[in-house]
Amino acid sequence: MASFKNIICLAILIFLVGNSSAQLSTNFYSNSCPKLFSTVDSAVKSAISKEARMGASLLRLFFHDCFVNGCDGSILLDDTSSFTGEKTANPNRNSARGFDVVDNIKSAVENACPGVVSCADILAIAARDSVVTLGGPNWNVKLGRRDAKTASRAAANNGIPPPTSNLNALISRFSALGLSNKDLVALSGSHTIGQARCTSFRARIYNESNLDASFARTRQGNCPRANGSGDNNLAPLDLQTPTNFDNNYFKNLVNQRGLLHSDQQLYNGGSTDSIVSSYVNNPNTFYSDFVSAMIKMGDIRPLTGSNGEIRKNCRRTN
Repeated sequence: MASFKNIICLAILIFLVGNSSAQLSTNFYSNSCPKLFSTVDSAVKSAISKEARMGASLLRLFFHDCFVNGCDGSILLDDTSSFTGEKTANPNRNSARGFDVVDNIKSAVENACPGVVSCADILAIAARDSVVTLGGPNWNVKLGRRDAKTASRAAANNGIPPPTSNLNALISRFSALGLSNKDLVALSGSHTIGQARCTSFRARIYNESNLDASFARTRQGNCPRANGSGDNNLAPLDLQTPTNFDNNYFKNLVNQRGLLHSDQQLYNGGSTDSIVSSYVNNPNTFYSDFVSAMIKMGDIRPLTGSNGEIRKNCRRTN
């Protein structure tokens, strides 16, 4: 009998561990921090009013957080004597930004309700508010994540697909996190906003043929061929409306105007072409798929219950 009880207890434990996202809820802080949403929204709007690009930067922080050991705020941690964090990993070095804005949001939230809201959840809300502020869809953010006590540069180097990725590598990485081809294409639609550095698209604009010639010339004007020359020069990921969250990114792909190699891979005669086409023809389909994919991504391996902590300062553990 005792062994039967042990089996039942083990089964329940496995269920709970496997369904930690089920502990997240949209009203997690409704009593403990009722002003949370208005506080974050105000800070995000203020930051974007000063620099429209910041919306894309905050959205990208959430993506880069979730893809490395789950949505646990680990990307925000500075290096310590005991670990080298994610900020200096290849996908983040000289490109991940918005940390000061996150500090400002955290400070405002701490003033409203000290010691209650995690940095991981602040990233999730700020990502949503950034999309909405730039004209994109709204959704209810699931909350209740706790903050990691460590971070890993190696995990970030291995976990975030580089802009040189081919379609099969993108599909494989997203699939490993429980994200479908549709989620992959919808989340890539985040590139309707934001900027990329010359070093991320140089090889594409000089060496690739599935590229509109006039678009290539335009981009070459601000991105010299030689490595080390103009590496940090910026170009909009969406040439048409770089600070509006819309479906122009997908129209660009159909016209071979994807800035990154990994962008154009989504519309290059492969299995995701039809998804791109559907988003060109129906922006509302893109919006609803994007919302679903953001919620799914936010469910990746959260720390809940007594795991992790609620950081007082997003840059360091308590």
